Amino acid sequence: MVIVTRIRREVLTLPAAQLGPDNPLPPLRPLDEVHRIDERDRDGMPADMARQLAYEPLAGLLPVRVRDGYDRNREPRALDALVIENDRLRATVLPGLGGRVASLVHLPTGRELLYRNPVFQPANFALNGAWYSGGIEWNIGATGHTTLSCAPLHAARVPAPDGTEMLRLWEWERLRDLPFQVDLWLPDGSDFLYVGVRVRNPHERPVPAYWWSNIAVPEEVRVLAPAEEAWHFGYERRLRRVPVPSYDGIDRTYPLNSPYAADYFYEVPDGRRRWIAALDAEGHGLVQTSTDVLRGRKLFVWGNRPGGRRWQEWLTEPGTGGYCEIQAGLARTQLEHVRLEPESEVAWLEAYGPLDAPPEREWTWAVRGAEERLETALPRTRVEEAYAAWRPCADTEPGEALASGSGWGALEVLRADWKLPGTPFPESTLGEAQQPWRELLRTGSLPEPRRVRPPGETLVAPHWRDMLETAPATPHTEYHLGIAQWHAGDRAQAVRSWERALPLAPSLWPLLRCLAVADQEYGHHERAAERYADAFDDLCRERRDDGAEWTAAVAALGRDTLQALLRARRIADARAVWDRLLPAVRRRGRFRLLEAELLLAEGRPAEARAVLDAGFEVADLREGEEALGRLWSRLTDEPLPARHDFRMRPDPA
Repeated sequence: MVIVTRIRREVLTLPAAQLGPDNPLPPLRPLDEVHRIDERDRDGMPADMARQLAYEPLAGLLPVRVRDGYDRNREPRALDALVIENDRLRATVLPGLGGRVASLVHLPTGRELLYRNPVFQPANFALNGAWYSGGIEWNIGATGHTTLSCAPLHAARVPAPDGTEMLRLWEWERLRDLPFQVDLWLPDGSDFLYVGVRVRNPHERPVPAYWWSNIAVPEEVRVLAPAEEAWHFGYERRLRRVPVPSYDGIDRTYPLNSPYAADYFYEVPDGRRRWIAALDAEGHGLVQTSTDVLRGRKLFVWGNRPGGRRWQEWLTEPGTGGYCEIQAGLARTQLEHVRLEPESEVAWLEAYGPLDAPPEREWTWAVRGAEERLETALPRTRVEEAYAAWRPCADTEPGEALASGSGWGALEVLRADWKLPGTPFPESTLGEAQQPWRELLRTGSLPEPRRVRPPGETLVAPHWRDMLETAPATPHTEYHLGIAQWHAGDRAQAVRSWERALPLAPSLWPLLRCLAVADQEYGHHERAAERYADAFDDLCRERRDDGAEWTAAVAALGRDTLQALLRARRIADARAVWDRLLPAVRRRGRFRLLEAELLLAEGRPAEARAVLDAGFEVADLREGEEALGRLWSRLTDEPLPARHDFRMRPDPA
């Protein structure tokens, strides 16, 4: 009996860590992003690539908050899932975690086509922190993993082009202020999951756009793509053109052959079909293809050195196998952004499914054989026809709601009265975070907080900054105005706004912390340390309880204060801050690392070494971060222990 395509709810129970509260401190510092290149590498690259590399790279995270409240204590937890299936494929989607396709099973063979992570473990890889590995993720915003990696999306049923059901996911991407949608459907009897994607620019100005679909697959595969060259980018931050499949005597299309973590952006010739596949030794695996708008294809590998293997263990359950990623994006590389014209949109269709191809080792024949099998299984013309059939359906209004995202899109639609067919952002989705800004929109005044608590979220787009500038100049308004001015690059005016707010502000620590960041950016590290210390002292006096919200504030400001005091060599003051931290905060891995640094600064290297030897895990260790290795090298000449080895690049020559 043929199973008609259907969508159903399901609960996925996994060993999962808690996400915890967001960091309440607005991210004022420049973006800590590893994907920056040496200026020397721009010479000799294609003109469009050089132009897009220079086109408005993201400078900061505002208005998004950092998500660093997660831990590594995994317990069985229930995750809401949506399953879409026909008689050939079953896709499991996590709407509360970025709309990730966590699993794609080929039912006739029982094969899992993706790397399915057996745990949910956030790690510091997204632009704003929390991210997790596995499945298919939808990356929008700017170079790096999306800020929506661990955030809920709106989801609903929508009629598909062939009359079956389609699952629509949509949200408002806040870094670039762009609404987007992802439509997933399985035509009856199809071996391929179709995915229609649309990103819209409702503004009267061009906006930099970014998209990469990242597909995790088991790493014991060979990755095939129709290319003879690739752009190699490693954590040395060098971008260079290399031959495919081999260079330096190593066939890099086998992920486990590469020694270090690296990106390989394939140079697919114009006019060639866009596809990428990951096939095992018998020639079985997953293929992804798309319409030509999604031009880029990439392989990411962790490498076979100890640091890469340690990251694999860190992101999943040790002993469960590693993964690599095959990816597809709007540009050649993830270091580029494309121009999305005013009041326009960009859309495309992707398809994911099984592929069985001859297990040929010679590159040209392996690619040709896979491409021929793909053309038989899913002709290129059929993909174009499916895209054409989907485009009118992209505006279809959703039916039954299946999940809810944030209220930020509703606030923007309320402000501008935008009409966005197919992706409604109704006022009913407005929540507590949006209410002060709705009041500013309605009355021209930003309301004062009703109770003592860490400040709420700040909006920084030009239209919100204009409203803040004309609102009554209360300390609360000046605080938020200063953040918006800082984001716009008007740093002197931001400092004046924060300084104006200080004399009358009932809560000093948020303003003092902003001024401390400004001091750091101007190189006034002694004054920054003083202001951080004053801010932390004020926060400790103001804190009302040891609940999650206040604990997040104490941890965030305590960490920044300790680092600033240590940099200024104010060791006794740093110890005083350490002693005032909550015991639960001091036990966190990040603070154990700070404790070791403090002990070393106090001239107690044996005790600092004992902290490292006792073992701890820095839950929010950043991609590419080398703090553990640097501290170890200051304490001893012994080899770095495997548990502390997260190195993602060769040692500098």
